[in-house]
Amino acid sequence: MSKLKVLLAASALTVVGAAGANAATLDDIKAKGFVQCGVSTGVPGFSFTDDAGNWQGFDPAVCQGVAAAIFGDTSKVKYTPTTGKTRFTALASGEIDMLARNTTWTLSRDADLGFTFVGVNYYDGQGFMVPKALGVTSAKQLDGASVCIQTGTTTELNLADYFRLNNMSYEPVPIETNEEARTNYLAGRCDVYTTDASGLAASRAAFDNAADHIILPEIISKEPLGPLVREGDEPWGDVVRWTLNAMITAEEYGVNSSNVDDMVANSDNPEIRRLLGVEGNVGEMLGLDAKWGYNVIKQVGNYGEVFEKYIGSNTPIGLERGINAQYKDGGLIYSPPIR
Repeated sequence: MSKLKVLLAASALTVVGAAGANAATLDDIKAKGFVQCGVSTGVPGFSFTDDAGNWQGFDPAVCQGVAAAIFGDTSKVKYTPTTGKTRFTALASGEIDMLARNTTWTLSRDADLGFTFVGVNYYDGQGFMVPKALGVTSAKQLDGASVCIQTGTTTELNLADYFRLNNMSYEPVPIETNEEARTNYLAGRCDVYTTDASGLAASRAAFDNAADHIILPEIISKEPLGPLVREGDEPWGDVVRWTLNAMITAEEYGVNSSNVDDMVANSDNPEIRRLLGVEGNVGEMLGLDAKWGYNVIKQVGNYGEVFEKYIGSNTPIGLERGINAQYKDGGLIYSPPIR
């Protein structure tokens, strides 16, 4: 067993024994008055600090949605920046209540490390970025290349698999943060930068000379990214899960931050009425106020609003919805019924 697994196992036993078995996380959060959320150290559009030092982005929006659901106030979040190496220890130890940072849902993380992934907020895949001057048009031309690779990630494992399957060699340039990867890549310390394709697009958008870099066409993995919590406390996992589902459902039914008050007053759609607390007892089932869903949509927005605000086609990141469109539009974004 690796040193990380031993540490995570010990941390998880302590947390589950002290709190998880009693499903106490939500009560603890209500008592302390905020959600402690683990985020990345910074990915443009996905997770960043604004000029005032406040965390913003596609991933922190999930944390803000959870705070809105519990407290009716998106400011009731404290953030802990984590790297690929530190994120799981921080969650298992109880340093953070939830993790919302480009983390891939895998079998080993679910079953072996003892975490519960509550859903997927972005479907991604691993890609490669190279300087245009390198003259490379395919990942299969990268034999012998030096590659900036974030340690402690599925990216590291996928890279090894891909090069082995294609009988190629590479020189790894290990890094811990996205900023470190960008710095090394731009300084020419590696020929290639590999990570999730969305992360490559985000990084390239921040370059002064973005046009001088290309993202190669190959996508070499499946990377379903989403928020996660510790195993052993299902009521808390339900709150995070259904906060994300509320944002997805709201987009599906055309409910957004601008029209939500009108929907409360005038919608006769049962699903919308349950979501917004007009009828039924969904909030009570979650240990929340009846207006939990209303507060999430009013204060944070639906899934599509958050996507377009931070990473969509009209932002510098410039991502199209693609497979992250609603299921009814040919994508994979889908919420179970709120009933």
